[in-house]
Amino acid sequence: MSSPPSSLLARLSGLLPDLAPWRSSGDFRLLWVQGLVTYFGSAMAMIALPLQIKELTDSPLAVGAMGAVELVPLVVFGLYGGALADAVDRRKVILRTEAGLGLLALLLLLNALLPDPMLWPLYVVAAGVSALAGLQRPALDSLLARIVPHDQQTAAAALNSLRWQIGSIAGPAVAGLVVAYAGPAPAYGVTIACFAVSVLMCRRLSPAPPAHDAEKPSLRGIAEGARYAWSRPVLLGTYVIDLAAMFFAFPNTIFPFLADELDADWSLGLMYAAGSVGSLVLGLTSGWTSKVRRHGLLVAGGAAGWGLAIAAAGWFGNVWLVLLCLAFAGAGDMLSGLGRSTIWNQTIPEELRGRLAGIEVLSYSVGPQLGQVRAGAMAGWTGTRAAVWTGGVACVASVGLLCLALPKLLTYDSATDEDSLRRKAQQEAALEEAARREAAGTV
Repeated sequence: MSSPPSSLLARLSGLLPDLAPWRSSGDFRLLWVQGLVTYFGSAMAMIALPLQIKELTDSPLAVGAMGAVELVPLVVFGLYGGALADAVDRRKVILRTEAGLGLLALLLLLNALLPDPMLWPLYVVAAGVSALAGLQRPALDSLLARIVPHDQQTAAAALNSLRWQIGSIAGPAVAGLVVAYAGPAPAYGVTIACFAVSVLMCRRLSPAPPAHDAEKPSLRGIAEGARYAWSRPVLLGTYVIDLAAMFFAFPNTIFPFLADELDADWSLGLMYAAGSVGSLVLGLTSGWTSKVRRHGLLVAGGAAGWGLAIAAAGWFGNVWLVLLCLAFAGAGDMLSGLGRSTIWNQTIPEELRGRLAGIEVLSYSVGPQLGQVRAGAMAGWTGTRAAVWTGGVACVASVGLLCLALPKLLTYDSATDEDSLRRKAQQEAALEEAARREAAGTV
């Protein structure tokens, strides 16, 4: 017997994104819209910058070297940014770094407008963007755990990923056309405009001061956060699996050469956007993830799916099959990301949240930077397609080995994990205290 229409509609509605964080937090709504604007502008620059390096050098290694240039600033400022997020008002960190990113986009525009654009400023700006992003991301990520209730963290992660995918699809799709027909300068101009709007929106965020007994940023404080992460096998698993997946299977930097090899230069923008399309589809049907308790399975399963899809993308010679594989890879990456974000926000105590967010920045940013170097070097040695599919295979193998080494990640259950229950109680106590202070007229 077929299901009644009302029952079918109820099941379908259960797949839709959970909007509870949007309804419960005004700051979350503001950050969501601000992030959408920023991601669109950043995606424009993300396409224009490697394409400009390719045009100036025609070298896969030169394009891949961008990842090496970005690596050290990301590590240093990511760790420092985590300590900073625990010690100062997180809103101020977000606002000032966003303004700095807009100024760097202005430098890219000025260089692109020169009669003969120079190569070295592109690497300098890339390093500067990496440094500012390292400072900003811990403040952004640690703010989410404060403004969204504990049980809504997976839903918030899904909505944030959905926002990112919309910007990442629109940005590359438009940038690919803009750069192809008008050059990189107009793309950088759009990036500047987006950051200007973002700064205005960040000014409306509520203050997010540190705890009264917060320590100043220091190496000792950073080391304390690192020791905490090392002592938690579940957290450690989320970091190393993501690092391995991105190191072995992040071929985005050689997409211009892959498009050439497939005789499909027109497909370059679609290659950059395809992963976001897959993530968008998963995001639009992510309602079921709010009911998941075994988030470690999402981390491992999504990372393995990402690797399989990247391997297939390198193996196929038909551009449409390649684009389809890249879309499946994006869906796997988003699934893994939902698991990571939920575990982080549900288990890490508030007093360490910024410093652990700094480590998180390294786990999901250093991997892609190293992955760019690996992909560029491998493409120059073995050819573009071989560099893609071998990386995907290595990704799947590494995820399997890491799961065997860290079995607690796969058995993680948010309803019974001690760190998750402790963090939930901490957040509830903070909300009660804030309500008492507001009722007393002290806020």
